[in-house]
Amino acid sequence: MPKVTIAQNILAANDTIAEDIQQMLRAHNVRTLNIMSSPGAGKTTLLERTLLRLRGGIAVGVIEGDIETTADAERIEAAGAEAVQINTRGACHLEAHMIRDALTQMDTSRMRLLFIENIGNLVCPSSWNLGEDLRIVLTSTTEGDDKPAKYPQMFAASQVMIINKLDLLPYVDYDLAKVKRQALAINPHLRIFELSCRSGEGLDIWCDWLLAFVQQ
Repeated sequence: MPKVTIAQNILAANDTIAEDIQQMLRAHNVRTLNIMSSPGAGKTTLLERTLLRLRGGIAVGVIEGDIETTADAERIEAAGAEAVQINTRGACHLEAHMIRDALTQMDTSRMRLLFIENIGNLVCPSSWNLGEDLRIVLTSTTEGDDKPAKYPQMFAASQVMIINKLDLLPYVDYDLAKVKRQALAINPHLRIFELSCRSGEGLDIWCDWLLAFVQQ
């Protein structure tokens, strides 16, 4: 029983910090998206392709979460965005205090859109509020079509679902209709995007939505 109390206290403290982050970002007119997925689903590649399409339109910042290395932040900076790397040294999710510390290294006065790329994990990140406006769950055709059924909390906690690697559909055993049906049964309000970072299919629709989201 004491362990439950401790866990509740930790989450409550995290939520307080997250609320402060959200208020600060809104005061600077920054919209924030928390992108979550399993490892290898394509979060960083999606951000690279997105940044290339948005370049010159709006100022974008990215907070990169990884267990180790700065490889993803380096890729994001090469694509033209300000990036801060968070290495958790083993923790399976980002927490609000990490985002607060990362933001002290960023110029939010000119930023309009902030992406938080969470640790590759379909379990833990869904429980931690980071001060984001929306949560995005990214899944891919190479992972199998049972992810919504196996990890329902992640899909219930998200507002957007992206299905990536559509170009590989002819080569994998993946039922696209089944995945969407399962996800919508868990969360009927999910906004679903289907795309391929390799072929570019669906990326324009995704980026048009982002631009509209920033203007809201």
